[in-house]
Amino acid sequence: MVFSSPIFLFFFLPTLLVFYYCSPQRFKNSLLLLASLLFYAWGEGFYVILMLMSIALNYAFGRLIESQRDQLRYLFAGVSLNLAILVSYKYSNFIVDNLNILLSGLGVSELDLAPVHLPLGISFFTFQAISYLVDVKRGEIESQKNILNLGLYISLFPQLIAGPIVRYQTINNQITERKVTSLNFLEGAERFILGLAKKMLIANPLGYAVDSIFAMPIETLPTHVLWFAILLYALQIYFDFSGYSDMAIGLGKMLGFRFLENFNYPYISKSLQEFWRRWHISLSTWFRDYLYIPLGGNRGSPLRTYLNLSCVFVLCGLWHGASWNFLIWGLFHGGVLSIERMGLGRLMKRTWTPVRHAYLLIVILTSWVFFRADTLQQSVEYLTMMYRFDFFSVPFEVLDILNIELFIALIAGLLLSTPVYRVLKEKMPVYDASSVSIRALVSSTLRCLIAGTLLTLVMMQLAASTHNPFIYFRF
Repeated sequence: MVFSSPIFLFFFLPTLLVFYYCSPQRFKNSLLLLASLLFYAWGEGFYVILMLMSIALNYAFGRLIESQRDQLRYLFAGVSLNLAILVSYKYSNFIVDNLNILLSGLGVSELDLAPVHLPLGISFFTFQAISYLVDVKRGEIESQKNILNLGLYISLFPQLIAGPIVRYQTINNQITERKVTSLNFLEGAERFILGLAKKMLIANPLGYAVDSIFAMPIETLPTHVLWFAILLYALQIYFDFSGYSDMAIGLGKMLGFRFLENFNYPYISKSLQEFWRRWHISLSTWFRDYLYIPLGGNRGSPLRTYLNLSCVFVLCGLWHGASWNFLIWGLFHGGVLSIERMGLGRLMKRTWTPVRHAYLLIVILTSWVFFRADTLQQSVEYLTMMYRFDFFSVPFEVLDILNIELFIALIAGLLLSTPVYRVLKEKMPVYDASSVSIRALVSSTLRCLIAGTLLTLVMMQLAASTHNPFIYFRF
């Protein structure tokens, strides 16, 4: 079940909200935990047991780390078990496939491993659990004594399948002490609708065009079509993922939780360092706090700093998926960040701002090829044609996918990847019942009309389209 599915929008969410607001305060956490497990079981069935195992495992190790003298041993054991679960489900086939290549070269019989199912959201809830254990060891938080409360933290459905990665210390107090006001509910509903519109009205039409172009023989596509397709993909993945983050933040607010922001207009960045301060903020800060800084960060020699960056981004790439494409994507980002630290970053700061923006976009669009292509061979072929600069005629198959819906989504995507809407929203006064003003009333009415219009368009899209992919199923 995903947020943009009819079963969620028309059955699960309304039913949950009715029961949630009608239930006494002391039952709300139990209701949310049950709903979250049901949400997960709806799509994963048997694998909800894996979720329950994760809750029990991390509850036990959290208590042991806090109560025992040998904290480091228990932390190591807890983190290792979490990673073992992640590796066994996410990387087993990748490891065996590459090991078989080596065994075949040595003339040894290959290993046989059936395809291993990738449980939904396992990368997200595993990283949340690891951060919980590490923070208990550091003394930054106390271990949760109520297993149901810890279970709610790990399984809370708004951020379960696509983030943001929520730190326990961020919502520790909110688990037991939270209030929902009518204003918070309305703001959450508005945020959810905006995220849903990003996904359905921008990401999906762009994604249909991207999938169609990537399915064509690369050698038949001119350079400008390949650049156009990867630009569409850059917008698709941004609006798909940030849309889901918006929906998660909105749902959280509707239920009384406040999650931290996960995106801050990354495509307006002027360097790759700035990009990673704006893109998937919860993941980049997780790697910074739990891997980069413990490795030494930038406190050692320049060479050590570059090695730390490369290590972090290789693991960041593999976190996204078990393939050589993601590993090379991580190496690419780690390498460019190292080059910026070597001096390119200082040089770029003295460069004309449009050139800095162009530099960042070229770097990002190049890297997205590895992210989108199905195989390493396809990535190499795509990049070769991208940078060959052959501008022959566009195939008719490409012209067939160019329609008004695509161009509307493209224009909306280009505009909304900049802070245009945020600036306009900030200029709108918020309605306050204690001091009503005509301007605030008009502003609130306008925001309601925008949200209502977007919701109507989303419903029409749901009824008319069967193309509703979820990119992060791959991760």
